[in-house]
Order: sequence, then C-alpha cells, then structure tokens
Amino acid sequence: MSITAYKRGHHIKYTNGQWFYSDNGDSILIERSCIKCNKMPTQEGHDACLGHILNVKSACCGHGIEPPIIMENNYE
Repeated sequence: MSITAYKRGHHIKYTNGQWFYSDNGDSILIERSCIKCNKMPTQEGHDACLGHILNVKSACCGHGIEPPIIMENNYE
C-alpha cells in the first residue's frame, strides 16, 4: 500500500519509505515547477505566484488542484 499526495500540482507517492513522482518515479527532492503557473518556488520556498506575504504562517496557491489557502499568524 502507498500514500499519495501532490507537490506543486504533481501527483506523488510514498512507498517503501520514499516519496517519488508518480509519472516517472523521480525523487521529489528534484524540484519541479507548479503545473498551474509553471514557475519554480522562490529561494525561500514560497509559491512564486504568491511570493512572500506579510503576517502569514503558511500559504499555497493550490497549484490547480485545490483552492488557494492562506494561514495567518495569530498574534494574541
């Protein structure tokens, strides 16, 4: 049995302790561009189409698979 997910819109699988791209078996350590905007992540690891967003803990453009999501920092 394997676990499946997506990385920048690319289908990936986890089998035998390793994540790999489903289409060709390459390791997910090999970075790919987003399937929606075709851009690589920024040097900081942000989605290039979103860039750095102030006061946000996490954000994802959805990569054409899911709706975009933004998780704000909660300062109390």
